[in-house]
Amino acid sequence: QYEIKNNITKSMFLSRALEKILADKEVKRSQHGQLRKACQVALGELLLFITSKYSDPYSEFVDGTVVPPRANYIEADKYVLPFELACQSKSPRIVSTSLDCLQVRRVLIHFTLLQLICILALLTAVTSPHIEIHEGTILLTVRTCYNIYLASRNLINQTTAKATLTQMLNVIFTRMENQALEAQEAEKERQRLQLRNPSPVSSNPSPVAQNPSPTLGRGSGSPRLGRACSEQNGPPSPSLSPPGASSTPSTPQDSSSINGQPEESKSEEEFDAESIQGSQTAARFSHILQKDAFLVFRSLCKLSMKPLADGPPDPKSHELRSKVVSLQLLLSVLQGAGPVFRTHEMFVNAIKQYLCVALSKNGVSSVPEVFELSLAIFLTLLSHFKVHLKMQIEVFFREIFLTILETSSSSFEHKWMVIQTLTRICADAQCVVDIYVNYDCDLNAANIFERLVNDLSKIAQGRSGQELGMTPLQELSLRKKGLECLVSILKCMVEWSRDMYVNPNLQANLGQERPAEGDSADGKLHENLSSRRDSVSSLDSTVSSGVQQSQPDHPEQYEVIKQQKEIIEHGIELFNKKPKRGLQYLQEQGMLGTTPEDIAQFLQQEERLDTTQVGEFLGENVKFNKEVMYCYVDRLDFCGKDFVSALRAFLEGFRLPGEAQKIDRLMEKFAARYLECNQGQTLFASADTAYVLAYSIIMLTTDLHSPQVKNKMTKEQYIKMNRGINDSKDLPEEYLSSIYDEIAGKKIALKESKEYSITPKSSKQNVASEKQRRLLYNMEMEQMAKTAKALMEAVSHAQAPFFSATHLEHVRPMFKLAWTPLLAAFSVGLQDCDDQDVASLCLEGIRCAIRITCIFNMQLERDAYIQALARFTLLTASSSITEMKQKNIDTIKTLIMVAHTDGNYLGNSWHEILRCISQLELAQLIGTGVKTRYISGVVRDQGGSIKGFPSGGEEFMPLGTLVGGPDKRQMAHIQESVGETSSQSVVVAVDRIFTGSTRLDGNAIVDFVRWLCAVSMDELASAHQPRMFSLQKIVEISYYNMNRIRLQWSRIWQVIGDHFNKVGCNPNEDVAIFAVDSLRQLSMKFLEKGELANFRFQKDFLRPFEHIMKKNRSPTIRDMVIRCVAQMVNSQAANIRSGWKNIFSVFHQAASDHDENIVDLAFQTTGHIVMNTFKQHFAAAIDSFQDAVKCLSEFVCNAAFPDTSMEAIRLIRHCAKYVSDRPQALREYTSDDMNVAPGDRVWVRGWFPILFELSCIINRCKLDVRTRGLTVMFEIMKSYGHTFEKHWWHDLFRIIFRIFDNMKLPEQQTEKTEWMTTTCNHALYAICDVFTQFYEPLSEVLLADIFAQLQWCVKQDNEQLARSGTNCLENLVILNGEKFSPDVWDVTCACMLDIFQTTSPHALLTCSSVNSNMLLSYSDLGVSDHRLFAGLLIKCVVQLELIQTIDNIVFYPATSKREDAENMAAAQRDALEQAEEGETEADQGMYRHLSSQHLFKLLDCLLESHRFAKDFNSNNEQRTALWRAGFKGKSKPNLLKQETSSLACSLRILFRMYSDTQLRDSWPDIQTRLLQVCSEALAYFITLTSESHREAWTSLLLLLLTRTLRLPDDKFKPHASCYYHHLCEMMQFDLIPELRAALRRFFLRIGSVFQIAAPEQGRAQPSPSS
Repeated sequence: QYEIKNNITKSMFLSRALEKILADKEVKRSQHGQLRKACQVALGELLLFITSKYSDPYSEFVDGTVVPPRANYIEADKYVLPFELACQSKSPRIVSTSLDCLQVRRVLIHFTLLQLICILALLTAVTSPHIEIHEGTILLTVRTCYNIYLASRNLINQTTAKATLTQMLNVIFTRMENQALEAQEAEKERQRLQLRNPSPVSSNPSPVAQNPSPTLGRGSGSPRLGRACSEQNGPPSPSLSPPGASSTPSTPQDSSSINGQPEESKSEEEFDAESIQGSQTAARFSHILQKDAFLVFRSLCKLSMKPLADGPPDPKSHELRSKVVSLQLLLSVLQGAGPVFRTHEMFVNAIKQYLCVALSKNGVSSVPEVFELSLAIFLTLLSHFKVHLKMQIEVFFREIFLTILETSSSSFEHKWMVIQTLTRICADAQCVVDIYVNYDCDLNAANIFERLVNDLSKIAQGRSGQELGMTPLQELSLRKKGLECLVSILKCMVEWSRDMYVNPNLQANLGQERPAEGDSADGKLHENLSSRRDSVSSLDSTVSSGVQQSQPDHPEQYEVIKQQKEIIEHGIELFNKKPKRGLQYLQEQGMLGTTPEDIAQFLQQEERLDTTQVGEFLGENVKFNKEVMYCYVDRLDFCGKDFVSALRAFLEGFRLPGEAQKIDRLMEKFAARYLECNQGQTLFASADTAYVLAYSIIMLTTDLHSPQVKNKMTKEQYIKMNRGINDSKDLPEEYLSSIYDEIAGKKIALKESKEYSITPKSSKQNVASEKQRRLLYNMEMEQMAKTAKALMEAVSHAQAPFFSATHLEHVRPMFKLAWTPLLAAFSVGLQDCDDQDVASLCLEGIRCAIRITCIFNMQLERDAYIQALARFTLLTASSSITEMKQKNIDTIKTLIMVAHTDGNYLGNSWHEILRCISQLELAQLIGTGVKTRYISGVVRDQGGSIKGFPSGGEEFMPLGTLVGGPDKRQMAHIQESVGETSSQSVVVAVDRIFTGSTRLDGNAIVDFVRWLCAVSMDELASAHQPRMFSLQKIVEISYYNMNRIRLQWSRIWQVIGDHFNKVGCNPNEDVAIFAVDSLRQLSMKFLEKGELANFRFQKDFLRPFEHIMKKNRSPTIRDMVIRCVAQMVNSQAANIRSGWKNIFSVFHQAASDHDENIVDLAFQTTGHIVMNTFKQHFAAAIDSFQDAVKCLSEFVCNAAFPDTSMEAIRLIRHCAKYVSDRPQALREYTSDDMNVAPGDRVWVRGWFPILFELSCIINRCKLDVRTRGLTVMFEIMKSYGHTFEKHWWHDLFRIIFRIFDNMKLPEQQTEKTEWMTTTCNHALYAICDVFTQFYEPLSEVLLADIFAQLQWCVKQDNEQLARSGTNCLENLVILNGEKFSPDVWDVTCACMLDIFQTTSPHALLTCSSVNSNMLLSYSDLGVSDHRLFAGLLIKCVVQLELIQTIDNIVFYPATSKREDAENMAAAQRDALEQAEEGETEADQGMYRHLSSQHLFKLLDCLLESHRFAKDFNSNNEQRTALWRAGFKGKSKPNLLKQETSSLACSLRILFRMYSDTQLRDSWPDIQTRLLQVCSEALAYFITLTSESHREAWTSLLLLLLTRTLRLPDDKFKPHASCYYHHLCEMMQFDLIPELRAALRRFFLRIGSVFQIAAPEQGRAQPSPSS
């Protein structure tokens, strides 16, 4: 810039000379025309040059490099020609003017040439391999060049000098690096030789032993550092300062405090070699070349620290040019730094002590060029030296960069340059992760990463523009840069963790830029990364600074530290509001001890605590607080300090509380501690003195430095105030005076470095004008510079280990920390900015963020980003579709791309994506004008404008609510707006999501399908127009994914099948038809694959048909389902296995339908399956055989179609044939759900289902059908029973006995009666038939059950059932009795006995209503009485039936009746005794199979029954009462038949036994019994008063007399003698002739047997008795 001014000056000088020549009178003459013209041309050129330079003085500066001006290249003729012509003119004045001008030019040229020669000579000296110059000499050489650059006014010389300087530095530093490399090679060679020839002499360590391995490379791979000792070898030598500075150990700022001297002398001082003293430091360098480099580097650092003059910076000032060139040179040195420079302890210390401090000053420079250079240097340090500069980098970020970004008053230029730098930093993945690991995960460091992201987010949201007074364009460019940084950070995270990402499909057309982006930006990164990781792993030497290599990278440890840090920060935040709460929180979290010592240490060391709160806490008058305060003060060391310094040190850490008592306590303890530390002092007599003095100093500082105090205290007043405080004596006046002066000069204040806090500083003052803003900013910059410099100096000797991260897992906590500000930035960017670049950056950021959330399975964050993305597609929003802009179209494309590339990780986020895709299809329909009918739900309000409102209040389909149909222009506008959504690229990309579903992993595909089904349900739920887009897609992906492994496919189908269940039952028939048809197509394809035995995939697949059939009542759909299933059966029967179950289940549902077509169609197919398919594929259908029979049973039970019912029973009969013909197939079938023995499989899978269903048919159907069912059931049993196992019969009879189950009987009396008279009778007799047919296997297992069932029947309050029961019992015994064993007879007799006892109507004698003489009329009877009487009647009937049964069993049916008839006839013809010959007939019946015990048991039953009847018949009063109560109708109730028939049966049995020769031994007992029974009977008869009662006994008496008469004489005798008396009594009654004839015979026999009548007489009169 200075050079430009110089050139302008020269041009003006020439132009003035030319103007002077032109102004001369001589020139105006005609002979000087050529001269005049030449002067005018040259002057014109010069003026043009000058004006252009004044209007744009910096146009020559491009990127800080100077381009020589155009004027240099124009031919000199134009300028020289006027002077040449002037000299040739004859005018003395003109010649003199031109010669003057040329003379000055020559002197200038001469001086310039000298400078050039000097520069070249110096360069030769430095670069020559033969001349060696070092230390002071080399500094002098560099200084000379430097001074030429600053002093020269010639642009070429300046440029040459600067280039020479750069070259010199390059040579100096390269030589140093090469020497180290050669030394290392030599050392290696020496070691190799030593290994070959080992020598006993120990070799001296190599001078390069300290040098690190040059294999570190030039990349940014710095070795990871372990925990180092906090200070290595003490601080570096103080001798590094220039001798002219102070004698105290130099701090770098000392050298920059020289202002008044000329520039040259200042630079001389900086290039002073003597500033490194002898051996102590020089010993640290292994070679003189290293020392040369060090000296030059340090000098440059010091030069760059020179302060600029006050006021606005002057570009041509020496100070500024010196600063700029030194910074440029430093930058070139650092950029070309080799391994020695990067790792040598001295250079690292130089960077820390000089360069970093210099940067802390220049980094806040208001001169853009200086600021930009500082940033460039910082970038280089960050990439090459960060491993050594952990704390320095933190200061840069915390105090400078981020503060500039956060401060509202900072200028756009500064912000822009900082953000440019950050763009570079954020593009390096290693750097970004390292920042997080080293600062955010370090308890003692600031949260740089978090703060950086937050600041960038605010800038990206455009939240800083209003305060700055930026132009909108500047604000936009800043926003873009902010977004660019955020996107870079995310890209770094993606790049860092990419090894964990699995892309389901690598070819994504929609966003082709993705791979390219990876190639370009991330390609370099990857190289760096790999080399970085390699260098870390291959490091074989520790860094010379003594810092150890670190342990491996464990992300868990860092996460723990980060959590602890968050706890501490939260605790500090609480403390700063309320100290006790903060301490309590930290103690609860285990981050702080509970003892006063722990808390005191915490208060002292934690710099982020609010000093006021610390002071308040320490001053509290609570015992614990006091203890803490004592510990706090005791931790301070005041040894050797003067009193004021000690007080300053004491009050550095906290702000004194305002309350006097609190100050008092603090000062008291301070005084005690001061004396404790300084016990040798003689000034203070006691601690009281120190205490009062301390208090007075506090008062003094307040008085002197508080603006509220108007009248300041004088020194005299102060001295006076402190009179007599030293044990009643005074302190020396000089001492108090010095204290006063010191306090007046510098107030007691807090430490400056403690000003930073956890939360970043933000100054929010509203700046009124640009000037005010600049002023404020300059003040802030100054403050920043001071703070940064102080901090830099504080950390210049500290060693902090820097970890180089390698683990992928760091990205998770990083993202957790940053995701909200990132999302805010991208959302705001998309929402309120239509700039295409902003939108694409936001979308790219969101895409990267989603990738990270996917990789690390962060569900909440992933859903948030995807929802944001979905929201900006405008497809699911409620805003008008007409608002769709390019950014919304791009958002749609991004969303589709995310679905395509990250599908494996999307989980529940598929919902949002698929909803958008669904709405996209709708938008496409609208856009292409295909379906304007979707644009509905719109009304016009009174004003005529169109208002959209969601119809049906549904949330899902806002697109349909957006525009009015009638407005064609609006329609066209919408179609144009949405047209882009129908572009080929979008359509193809959407399709690719569905076709690509095959590449999703097992879990992802299930999520995908689940949400696709959910979206489909939403589409179909639309009130005005259901859509089937997603349903079609479900069908498509089912096709695509059908070839997945079965395990995955069954999970997918679980979801899809359930969806089809719902859709198939949709009230809209079109939808349901589509669903069923799709199911059919899918099923046909699925069935083609076939299935192995014991699998259940088909069953699961076909279940929706079943569900639809069950739930959907629409005849159309039901008919369609039946047809679909029928088609499957016809075409795929051979492949169906477990699917048969579903098929029969569908037909089972159809079988109960009332629609004839459906029933017929289903029955035809079922019949076809049973008759034909089973024949060919029976083995495959065994699993479903039961279902087939059940299905047929359902057809049978459909009462509406009796023909079908009969045909179905026939088919069941046919099924039985399959079981009979193919038992082997059933035995061999293994099923996973059955734990059945192979032998029983035929029963469980074959017979049982058939017989069970038939029993169900019998229980459910009407008479004709159930009769047919019963017939078939027993027919099957009779036909195939021979193949049944014994235990099968047991199960079978349990089924059969269900027929009698009372619970199954209909309640209506008529039907019940019909049931009893038909089915039960039929069944009971059929059971007996089966039992008889299969007596052998059944008797063992089932006889007891059958008896129990018969007993149950007899005990029921149903006369018909009771009769049937007794009849069946009779039949059973008569038909099988011959095969009965004695045991069986025992059981049989016990059964009869039990029946007798349980059916005996005892209540007739004990009826309560009767006993209490409550004589009721029949109409007054309660329900219970009716039931009681009905039950009693049935019991009476059963008793009679049983008596008859016993009679029939013992003697066969009709035998007794026949005998009675014969007896009557014999009596009539008076031939009673002649029947003895026919006695053999009496051998029929079961008598001969019964033992005497069994017969006696039966006799007991009969006689018990007889006695009961006799008692009842005799109880006239009870009978009358019952009759009056309404029991048994017109006449009094009686049990005559029971009374007589039971006795008759007993007598028959007894007489039969009495005549049985096999029982000869028992005859005496039998005779006794017989005599007793007969005599009791005759005695009872005599007592009868009723004529009708006596008549009832006729046949009984006839039987008794006839049987007695037929006894042989020896047996007759006892009988006759026993009955004689009773028979005589009988004579008094009016008996029928037959009975009289019998008596007559009896008495005649008595006469002959007892020989009391003449035999002649007896024989002489036979005729009258006949």
